[in-house]
Amino acid sequence: MGENISTREAYGRALVEFGGDEKIYVFDADLKKCTMSMYFAEKYPERFFNIGIAEANMVDIGAGFAACGATALVHTFAIFASGRVYDQVRNDVAYPGLNVKVIGSHAGLTVGEDGATHQCIEDISLMRTIPGMTVIVPCDSNEVRLATKAMLDYNGPCYFRTGRPAVECVTDSFADYKFEIGKGVQLVDGKDVTIIACGLMVQEALKAQKLLEAEGISARVIDMHTIKPIDREIIVKAARETGAIVTAEEHNVVGGLGAAVSEVVVQTENVPMEFVGVEDKFGHSAAPKVLLEAYGLTPENIAAKAKKAISRK
Repeated sequence: MGENISTREAYGRALVEFGGDEKIYVFDADLKKCTMSMYFAEKYPERFFNIGIAEANMVDIGAGFAACGATALVHTFAIFASGRVYDQVRNDVAYPGLNVKVIGSHAGLTVGEDGATHQCIEDISLMRTIPGMTVIVPCDSNEVRLATKAMLDYNGPCYFRTGRPAVECVTDSFADYKFEIGKGVQLVDGKDVTIIACGLMVQEALKAQKLLEAEGISARVIDMHTIKPIDREIIVKAARETGAIVTAEEHNVVGGLGAAVSEVVVQTENVPMEFVGVEDKFGHSAAPKVLLEAYGLTPENIAAKAKKAISRK
């Protein structure tokens, strides 16, 4: 059973659980207590390297190890993992198709008091535009555990997004839940509108579904843990059967999950869409809950956007 812990904490535990393979090497940019790679460092010190505050060097070292047959995992804050080392990730990892996993911790607004400079709301957009890059955004501890195993089994470049605050574990309560890279999970069926969410917004989407249900509106909820490759089949099916879609993400509405879903919708079943996310603004320093409310990343706003999408059918 999953626990109500942060996705970064869940990742650190999963990495230790599945890290016994001697081909796995872990690198960190002096943030092991934050990214939670410290658990791996304690159990497998001979396969852990602290590169220091030299993120670009870290990625290229990981690429070198991967070129020699290793599974290399590089760790830092999401703001650095997608921004500071974009050049290295693009040209030295993705271009040659090396087996390097980029773990971006402390993503989104819920970094909280660290403020706008560290609240990465562009990473999904940046990483998904890189050819050959897989992008995974798990929502809770159960999903993180399964996603970590799948990522380690997958051969190729990958971006894995984790968060700072503790979140409710919800996926383990669904009997039919199954994790597979590139396959979204329908958590709740519905006929009037579909809510597609990733990360901690999956929990908010489930709450929104209950709010809508109380008003007689039947909402389908899909956990889109893999942003790339996006699950086209589940999106087309949802668009065809419910006729309206809302996306919800802790990310800029420009270029993220909503954009990825809309690219599928506009090419297939062109139905009304609404977007819940950060409206192309920088964050601010405040408590995570305050920020989520201030930027409209709430069940109430998801429900309101769902009703608006339905009205546009």
